[in-house]
Amino acid sequence: MPLTRDSARMVQYLTRRLIGLVFVLLGMTVVMFVIVRLIPGDPVRAVLGYDATTEMVEAFRAHYGLDRPVHVQYLAFLSGLLRGDMGRSTTSGAPVVRDLATYLPATVELATASVVISILLGFPLGVLAAINRGGLVDRLATTASLVFIATPVFWFGLLLQLVFYRVLGWLPYGGRIGDLPPEFASHTGLLVIDALLNGDLRVLWDALSHLLLPAFSLSALLIASVARTTRMSLGQSLSELYVQTARSKGLARRVVVFKHALRNALVPIVTVVGLRIGELLGGAVITETIFQWPGIGSYAVRAISHLDTSAILGFSIVAVTAYALINLVVDVAYMFLDPRIGTRS
Repeated sequence: MPLTRDSARMVQYLTRRLIGLVFVLLGMTVVMFVIVRLIPGDPVRAVLGYDATTEMVEAFRAHYGLDRPVHVQYLAFLSGLLRGDMGRSTTSGAPVVRDLATYLPATVELATASVVISILLGFPLGVLAAINRGGLVDRLATTASLVFIATPVFWFGLLLQLVFYRVLGWLPYGGRIGDLPPEFASHTGLLVIDALLNGDLRVLWDALSHLLLPAFSLSALLIASVARTTRMSLGQSLSELYVQTARSKGLARRVVVFKHALRNALVPIVTVVGLRIGELLGGAVITETIFQWPGIGSYAVRAISHLDTSAILGFSIVAVTAYALINLVVDVAYMFLDPRIGTRS
C-alpha cells in the first residue's frame, strides 16, 4: 500500500532523526573518551597501589592496552563497542558489559518507579491547579513545586531517611532487598516484577518498602516539573476560544477539560517528562549512593573512585544512549499528538 504524502514526510523525518542519532552517539564517544583520559590521576596506580613496582605497572598497562597511543586506544575501543564489547573493568576484572547487565536492572526499576510516582502525583496536581487557578489548590501546588525544585536531591534523600527510618521507623534506610529466599526465581532482574511472577507477597512487600524512599527522592524534581508544566499548558488551553465555545454549548466541565483542552496541552507536558526522564540517570548516581541502591549509579561512583576508565566509559555510554533514545521516543510521540510536526519538517 503506497504511503500518502504526509506519511512519507513523517517517515523521512524519522529517518533523518535516526541518522542524526547515530552521528550524535559517535561524536559523544569521542568526547567521553577524551574526557575520561583527561581525568587527573593514574588509573593503574589507583588499582595496584602506589607501592607497586615498575614492572607490575608496565605489565598492567600492556595487558589493558593503556601503553598504546590515545588514538589507537580509541579506535580499539570503538571497534569493540560496535561488537558489544566495552572492555574489561580494572576494578572487578570482569567485562564492563557483564557488570552493567548486573547493575542495570536495579536502576531501571528505580527509574521506572520514579516516573510512575511523578506522573501519578504531578499530573493530577497540575490539572487541579489549572482548573482552580488562583485558588487554594493552585497556591499549594505552586508552593510544593517550588520547594521540590529548590531542594537538592542529596538533602531531600537524607531528610526522607531521617523522617521515615530514624524517627518513624516505617521504612528501611537503604538497600534493595532484605533476604531473598533460596528458591526465589529471577526472571527479569526487576525484583517487584519477579516477586509478582513468583507470587511471593513477602518479597514483594520487602522490595516495595526498600524502593519507596529512593524512588520518591529521585522523582521529586520530576513531580514539580510535571505539575508546573501541566498547570501552565492546560491553563493556556483552557483560555483558548475553542474551549470557551465548548463551554458555551453546555458541555460538562470534565468533557471540556479532558477531551478538548488536555489533548492540545500534552505536547509541552510530554517534552518536559521526556527530558526529565533522560536526566534520571544523572540523579540516580546521587540517589543510589545515598540509599546504597545497587544500580549503575553506584557502579559509576565506585568506578570513578578507582579511576576505572573502562567502567566510567561504559556507564557514560549507557547514560548518553538512554538520553538520546528517550528524546527520539519523545519526537515520535510528538508526531502522534500533532502530526503536523512531522509533515512540516
